[in-house]
Formats: sequence, structure tokens, C-alpha cells
Amino acid sequence: MADRQGTPTIERLTGEAIRPVLDEVARLRISVFAAFPYLYAGDAAYERRYLETYVASPGAVVVVARAPSGEIVGASTAAPLADHQPQLAESFAKNDIDPAAVFYCAESVLLPDWRGYGIGHRFFEEREAAAREQGFSLVAFCAVIRPPDHPARPKDYSPLDPFWMKRGYAKMDAIHAPMSWRDIGEIEESEKDMQFWVKRLAG
Repeated sequence: MADRQGTPTIERLTGEAIRPVLDEVARLRISVFAAFPYLYAGDAAYERRYLETYVASPGAVVVVARAPSGEIVGASTAAPLADHQPQLAESFAKNDIDPAAVFYCAESVLLPDWRGYGIGHRFFEEREAAAREQGFSLVAFCAVIRPPDHPARPKDYSPLDPFWMKRGYAKMDAIHAPMSWRDIGEIEESEKDMQFWVKRLAG
């Protein structure tokens, strides 16, 4: 278990300040997303290419949580929706929501030993603050949909829906988008259905 005497620190990074943490964030994504519901069979080379997009995007932020030792134990990313895969923006446009108004929270990953410190809330607070500073009116993220009887679903699995609703996010049943990755145990990538959640920022 993590040392509960230590207090993690939170940093919001932009631009070239993101580059030095890319490898650590990549390792976190591979480790945390291997668990249900993502079951992601990560690849370090792909991760590096993907995370480089946050260095290149002027509006992107990477929020990192550091243990007292300096180790990065959690990370969260966000950027204007237009800087992500085009099918994400298309899913909003089809539902009469201007994609240019949406700040997209792409992922949050946190090592299990560091849960319970309020880091998840801080990740949302920092990304929402970045969205406000850039003039966005909506913040959104998506989550993979897995069937209730999925064979890899742990018996004690608890969806994060209550946490997201407490943060003010609403599930948008009409807004879905496909994403593809290779599940653990799969030989090839398969398409997943991603459900969007949206929050309107106060003026």
C-alpha cells in the first residue's frame, strides 16, 4: 500500500512541459487500462505517438499526480475536441452540438494504491479550469460500454457512474463514437462503443 503519511502533489502541464513525462504517463496508461473495463493490451511505441499529440496541441493539458518521492502515480489528459479522432467530433455534430464548443477529457489513470486521496476530483477540477480559461462551454469524456455478463468483469466491479454524476456530468444516451484497440487476449484490434458524458460549465 502507498504511504498514507505522504501527500501527492498535482501539476497541470502544457506544451513542451508535457514531453518529459510522456514515458511515465505511457506506462501508467498501459498498466491501469489493462484492467476491466478497458482490458487494453498496450504498446509503448503507440503510446508515445499518441501522447505526443498533447505536446503539439496548443490547448492540451496533462495533469499529473506525484507521490512524495517524485514518482508519477496518476495522470489525466484533455484537449479541444477538434484535436482528437474525427469520429468524436462527428458524434457531437450529428446531435446538433458544435464540436468547437467541447473540451474533451481523454483519460484519467491512477495507480490503485493512490486512490482515496481525492486525486480523481482534482483531475476534473484542473481540466475544467483549463476549459474555462480557453472559453469552452462544454466538457465531455467517453467511457467504454461492456456487457454486464462480460467474462472478464470482476464480481466486485463498481462502475464510476455515481462519481461522474457527483461531478455534474450527465450521460448523453444519443452520443456514441467508435474506438478500436486490442483487448488483452485478442490477436487484432476490435471496435468498441464509447458512451459520452457531458457537463455544461457555468458562465
